[in-house]
Amino acid sequence: MALNFVKELEWRGMLHDAMPGTDEHLMKGMQSAYVGIDPTADSLHIGHLVSVMMLRHFQLAGHKPIALVGGATGMIGDPSGKSAERNLLDEKTLRHNEEALKAQLSRFLDFESDAPNAAVMVNNYDWMKNFSFLEFIRDVGKHITVNYMMAKDSVKKRLSAEAKEGMSFTEFTYQLVQGYDFLHLFRSHNCTLQMGGSDQWGNITTGTELIRRIDSGKGYALTCPLITKADGTKFGKTESGNVWLDAKRTSPYKFYQYWLNTSDQDAEKYIKIFTFLSQDAIDALIQEHNQAPHQRALQKKLAEEITVMVHSKNDFDKAVKASNILFGKSTSDDLKTLDEDTFLDVFEGVPKAEISKDELAAGLDMIGALAAKTGFLGSNGEARRELKQNAISVNKEKVGEDYKITQTDLINDKFVLLQRGKKNYFVILIR
Repeated sequence: MALNFVKELEWRGMLHDAMPGTDEHLMKGMQSAYVGIDPTADSLHIGHLVSVMMLRHFQLAGHKPIALVGGATGMIGDPSGKSAERNLLDEKTLRHNEEALKAQLSRFLDFESDAPNAAVMVNNYDWMKNFSFLEFIRDVGKHITVNYMMAKDSVKKRLSAEAKEGMSFTEFTYQLVQGYDFLHLFRSHNCTLQMGGSDQWGNITTGTELIRRIDSGKGYALTCPLITKADGTKFGKTESGNVWLDAKRTSPYKFYQYWLNTSDQDAEKYIKIFTFLSQDAIDALIQEHNQAPHQRALQKKLAEEITVMVHSKNDFDKAVKASNILFGKSTSDDLKTLDEDTFLDVFEGVPKAEISKDELAAGLDMIGALAAKTGFLGSNGEARRELKQNAISVNKEKVGEDYKITQTDLINDKFVLLQRGKKNYFVILIR
């Protein structure tokens, strides 16, 4: 083995619980393990990343990772901590999502090589779609008692007094369907380990129980902690929703900013979980950070590693350049390298005004640009004062009262950035 998988997870803070004997089982030679991924969207979000990192560490340790897309289970709804059932997906949407997820997972896992531990992707819809209800309750349901299923924490929570909506039979059967996945993969791929978040422990152990009762086999369970933030807010969420891996849903700039803005406490935890840096490299970074916390060495390295891994080095470089536009020294040329989406992300929330192209044709005078035409400043007099004090910039370049804004100032053929002092920005949108 290239490394001890369980020990690797332990020092990284990625091990919550493991069934006795799991470590010894993995040390015997190459084993197969799977993680289930919900295919209700055509992109992973960073909440999925811990499981994906576990699969990558598993492959680096010489084992075979299996990514299971829960096409069937995704149509049911999982009682573990979720308050609502999921939407039914049609097969076309399911297959599209599956392909999109595989493309993203390929940045982390080797699916293509002829190595014996090359990753595999499977979809439980493929073996569940032809299962009749009668077959399922005869071949699977009879092996697990209702008492066993009711004892699971995930079920107890949904049946508790606080959970007013109760729990449907559909959701109640979820653990049986997930348990059968493990049995199926045990038979078809010699898969002996299922991994997931700590909230999945009950579902995973139902699978090990089915393997024991039906096939007299031995399955193992391993879970990672649910990722939290030190301030109690939800990891992986922003005001606008999930932080996605797909650049169309969350731009590389916003993705980079999410990690850059983590607290010191979280950054020290996340750099172990979301990068492949060695223990020595991380210890050195933590020490460097503690000596000069204001320089944010941990956050910068975390944001770099994960942005390059999920997107690319080029996307990371552009995100840094875009960040410097707001928070550092940058030029008009830097501004003009931003694509439209990144420009709008960088200046999200900055006040804007629209001006027609015709008004720009003859050149827009600075007093009009600052006051009458935009309302950025309160009056023409205030505009003159600020210009005389050399406090106004157009696209990061200082200008005087005699400057005229023309077509050549446009960023992406539609934006002009005004600035008063260091931190007051205003965007003119040319229509």
